[in-house]
Amino acid sequence: MSMRYKHFSNADVDVSVLAVGTWAIGGVNYGPVDREESIQAIRTMIHNGVNLIDTAPCYGNGTAEKIVGEALREIPRDKVLISTKFGLVTDAYSGAYRKDASYKNVMREVESSLMNLQTDYIDFYFVHWPDANTPVDETMSALAVLKKQGKIRYVGVSNFTAEQIDQACEFLKIDVQQPPYSMVDQTYTGLMQWGKKYGIDSMTYGSMGAGILSGAYRTLPHFEKGDLRLTFYDFFREPKFSKTLQLLKVMDKIALAHNRPVSQVALNWSTQQDFVGTALVGVRNESHALENCAAFDWELSQGEMGELNDTLNKLGFTQD
Repeated sequence: MSMRYKHFSNADVDVSVLAVGTWAIGGVNYGPVDREESIQAIRTMIHNGVNLIDTAPCYGNGTAEKIVGEALREIPRDKVLISTKFGLVTDAYSGAYRKDASYKNVMREVESSLMNLQTDYIDFYFVHWPDANTPVDETMSALAVLKKQGKIRYVGVSNFTAEQIDQACEFLKIDVQQPPYSMVDQTYTGLMQWGKKYGIDSMTYGSMGAGILSGAYRTLPHFEKGDLRLTFYDFFREPKFSKTLQLLKVMDKIALAHNRPVSQVALNWSTQQDFVGTALVGVRNESHALENCAAFDWELSQGEMGELNDTLNKLGFTQD
């Protein structure tokens, strides 16, 4: 298998265009998860050229980070870039999240993440969500201290607007950002294009549209109450679901022409955009991992990209 890489400008590092996303393996509101299968899936991705794993302490209240730490135990640390986050704290009683990007909380969370991940440094450290109650200079000063201490290498922001990124940049260089992006969610195309001009590369989450772009769902599925595929995302609600089914017909045709699964069409479409640095994709088992990595043995032609883009335009998915 061959993997493609892109150079991240501000961070000055090469990153695989496919990255391991670990929201689902936290085991909360995303269907059943098998710990050993998750560990094997991560190792398979790494062995097939993926060099970035993204996680967060709030994915299963530390569970995802611990699984990542276990998966990486037998892999040389310098072979993998670890991305994790802070500032979205799980309430132990209600399970609800609260935002806290204060200096004190950053210092608390980084030590917890280092312990969970079984490492002494984090490559990309993200503010998970903007915290309206903490001045941005306070958050950035904490990150500056962590950089100086060698506990983090690069600074990222997730779910920030361009204005919020500008404000943060007044105090510390921002290396990367993390917005949602896929064929069926192009809301932040402009933000990513803007960031790219300033060397702020993008790690996109929701890259498979919560699984809908895999082609596995052709009728409305029944998810358990509280499943994030229904609450956080809107792809399994009308009218978006029916529009996506129309898109899948075009994707089916292209996939068939290459004798490839539909999911690989979605992955190539995203990662062939010049403003997408890497696509974060959740993976539950080894076969999913192999299928995802094999997407980069081929790529979409200009004609196929054009056909997909025309379809996305007609369906109302495209945003500039």
